[in-house]
Amino acid sequence: MSIVVINALNVPVEAGSELEARFAARKHSVDGSPGFERFELLRPVSGEDRYFVYTQWATREDFEDWRAKRAGHDHSDQAPVASGMDLLEFQVVDLG
Repeated sequence: MSIVVINALNVPVEAGSELEARFAARKHSVDGSPGFERFELLRPVSGEDRYFVYTQWATREDFEDWRAKRAGHDHSDQAPVASGMDLLEFQVVDLG
């Protein structure tokens, strides 16, 4: 059963375009990861001021494997855009 992981990022209003540009520059970087199914960057419009990074994975293990491989490999020399984050996880319900 697929899972959805949402990273809710606190981003100052003036930094939103920079965050979007950074994601655009690496938008296919996760595509080849085992179990990866979908990615979306969601911009706040109404009722929320955080950006949401939405990813869908075949299994929780696929997500955890990708996360473990990625840990410690952020070689960006740019200062962070987000000031905080919350990680949310959901199972996709098959309404079959």
